[in-house]
Amino acid sequence: MLQANQIRAARALLNWSQSELVEKTGLSLTTVRRMEDEKIGPERSSAGNVATVTKVLEEAGILFLEAGQAIEGGPGVRMGK
Repeated sequence: MLQANQIRAARALLNWSQSELVEKTGLSLTTVRRMEDEKIGPERSSAGNVATVTKVLEEAGILFLEAGQAIEGGPGVRMGK
């Protein structure tokens, strides 16, 4: 499942602000902030909002890695080809 730190890391790789993610997803700034908050995270957002953020970031070239995928460790983020 997508984690708060993965969203922040994906934005950093793309050099996007929270406002840019809001613009590209159509979600509110409050929703994006909550999804990126470690205490709240995407787990407490609707499945539709999580899917929207995931789709937009993946379409921009982000690959989300699950725990243990590619290398040992927790979930991660990388740029695609």
